[in-house]
Amino acid sequence: MRTYDFSPLFRSTIGFDRLFDLAETAQRATDEGYPPYNIERLAEDRYQITLAVAGFSPDEISITAEQNVVTIEGGKTEKAEREFLYRGISTRHFKRQFNLADYVQVKNASFDNGLLKIELVREIPEAMKPRRIAINGTSHANVHQLESKAA
Repeated sequence: MRTYDFSPLFRSTIGFDRLFDLAETAQRATDEGYPPYNIERLAEDRYQITLAVAGFSPDEISITAEQNVVTIEGGKTEKAEREFLYRGISTRHFKRQFNLADYVQVKNASFDNGLLKIELVREIPEAMKPRRIAINGTSHANVHQLESKAA
């Protein structure tokens, strides 16, 4: 696996610290892949994360949304001691984190048939949206006044 040194970029960039931190974290990640998940784009500013959490109930899963990070944790509490001859359905504790872009917020979460679906929406504040700026110019009356004064 390749590793990249971002230190030369720190000398010539300002405000990209979070981006470099994400890249470094991705390089070091040893993702075990549990639970499996999908990330979908539903529309231009709508996304959905779907996690396959078979064997868990909604009260055994917690979703926490903090600044630019959504964390999903699950833990199974064994109610009775059971003897398994084969255990293929994993019910071990998990913690999965997703980094979110600026202005992406968790809107809804649903649990259906062993799939946890988390809906995300990017809502850019009005102050950050592009807006059209009117161009103020000199009126034609000012031009005529200058010409008449010059004559």
